Amino acid sequence: MIKTILFSLISSVFLLLQSCSPAPTASDTAATDAIKKPAFRTYSAEEFYKTTSVFGSSINHDGTKVLVSNDATGIFNAYEIPLDGSAIKQLTQSTLESIYVNSWFPKDDRFIYTADKGGDELDHVFVQETDGKAVDLTPGEGLKANFVGWHADDQHFYIISNERNPQFFDLYQYKTADYSRQLVYQNADGLDLASVSPDGNWVVGSKVNSNADSDLYLIDLKNPALNPLLITPHEGDVSHNAYTFSTDSQTLVYATNQNGEFVEAWQYELSSKKHQPVLKADWDVSFVYFSKDGKYRISGVNADAQTKLTIVDTQTGKDISLPSMPDGDLRGVNFSNDSSTMVFYLNSDTSPSNLYVYRLGDDKVTRLTNTGNPDIDESFLVTGEVVRFASFDGVSIPGILYKPKEAVDKKVPALVWIHGGPGGQSRKGYSALIQHLVNNGYAILQINNRGSSGYGKTFFHLDDKRHGQDDLQDVVYCKQYLQSLAWVQNENIGVIGGSYGGYLTMAAMTFTKEFKVGINIFGVTNWVRTLKSIPPYWESFRKSLYDELGDPEQDGERLHSISPVFFGHNVTSPVLVVQGANDPRVLKIESDEMVEAIRSSGTYVDYLVFDDEGHGFSKKDNRIAASNKFVSFLDSYLK
Repeated sequence: MIKTILFSLISSVFLLLQSCSPAPTASDTAATDAIKKPAFRTYSAEEFYKTTSVFGSSINHDGTKVLVSNDATGIFNAYEIPLDGSAIKQLTQSTLESIYVNSWFPKDDRFIYTADKGGDELDHVFVQETDGKAVDLTPGEGLKANFVGWHADDQHFYIISNERNPQFFDLYQYKTADYSRQLVYQNADGLDLASVSPDGNWVVGSKVNSNADSDLYLIDLKNPALNPLLITPHEGDVSHNAYTFSTDSQTLVYATNQNGEFVEAWQYELSSKKHQPVLKADWDVSFVYFSKDGKYRISGVNADAQTKLTIVDTQTGKDISLPSMPDGDLRGVNFSNDSSTMVFYLNSDTSPSNLYVYRLGDDKVTRLTNTGNPDIDESFLVTGEVVRFASFDGVSIPGILYKPKEAVDKKVPALVWIHGGPGGQSRKGYSALIQHLVNNGYAILQINNRGSSGYGKTFFHLDDKRHGQDDLQDVVYCKQYLQSLAWVQNENIGVIGGSYGGYLTMAAMTFTKEFKVGINIFGVTNWVRTLKSIPPYWESFRKSLYDELGDPEQDGERLHSISPVFFGHNVTSPVLVVQGANDPRVLKIESDEMVEAIRSSGTYVDYLVFDDEGHGFSKKDNRIAASNKFVSFLDSYLK
């Protein structure tokens, strides 16, 4: 499973000019210092969201342009970015639904994208033809579909869809000529289909045995009557996931944590059935993939909440040499068909993503986008620092600390920021929301509490069926760590989080008296209802979810006891709740009931609902409204 994380580099606003006059006097020096060090400035949410979010790196058939999604219009649309630096062109004109690009067609400038309706997560797969006409390749109500990849013959491609059975995804092969399709694998075994070999002969699927154990199965598409072949027999709890097939379709590269705490990359040779190591590190190997011609292997390691990416020449086994580049982490690497051209993104904590192009052999890289707001001085933004503290039982808890600029000469209020999941991770990289809050004087510590991914399998499973207990104590001890910092206002510490982080936020406000305010962003508050109402297409990992959180039929009493909605009368400090009306994961009724439960005891609660959003906010106006609401709420009740 590869999630593309796209961030970038923004140009500095203030250009400092040196005078050619004689040696400066003391007054001259003071005046120059004033110019070089402009007074600190606070920016609005509107200014932070004038930055543009860009992702996607598919290069077209003749190597002249890149396909991206871009939210310059306030909602994500498809754009083409010429590699020669000429003007960017908008390809779609959506005003209601965000468009997420997948790929150009192999031989022409048609392209594939996905979109849902109002954040309902029921994605359909579309083709936009060269005349601008959009064709829904997966029509129908209530289904969910995703693009999987291309056949090496460039005449076919693959899509998975749950139209036959809402619980499981079948595999279809489509023709590029007329979009006619054929069912090539009916997923009666309930596997989570991951990757199709370039020659179209194999598909790999995973099967969850528990939340700590899973297997990979190889399916022969030439002989569909054969049962899926188990290729990861093992003893004990071992997790496996597929990365990709090699470009010659002879090997499968996969992930396993069989040999230690962290995920390693291994390969399985289809002919010999032998397993061999590919890549290991002191952290999880997050992804592995290849350039189309197989010349380069791209891999990423999740090193302490920051991706470290390497590009290896598969013929020599050596890392490729890149010219000097601006500061930032390399992300979203892709190559042209002949591997002569590479595109990539650079990101940092203080800069939104920018797309670059590099012609292999050149002595420079060229930036293709300018996504930052030129009115924002990057020197006023803050780089996060990885820190650690000991929790109640001595377990070391990592996090990313953002210290406001004004904390140099005065104490500031602070927020414990809790990521989603369970099992997610707060990571380094640009966030307009984080920077807006920090720029407005709020310290933020993004806690990676026990149960977070990226720190080994033991740490990941420390919270199994102890949610709202041990991980909640981590949050409390995070507050205590903040209180130990000389520049933090000890009594003015709040808690904020989204999804599972929203749950822990409400748990902190309901079951402790530690925090002055809480901001719950579409957080679970009724675990019994949530676990009974999960979407049908989550069936392949339902058991894993129940192993971690609990089965609502068997563990109902415990799940009730950790659900804040039943104890809202215990909340005594102000809360802000933010919810998308179309959220399929955390139903709006949960937030409705949580708000009512808090109000019933007379405690102040504010409630912001977006009628056109789901589990996350894709529209820029809504992100601005939410960010402004956070700051106004915090200014009123925390500062």
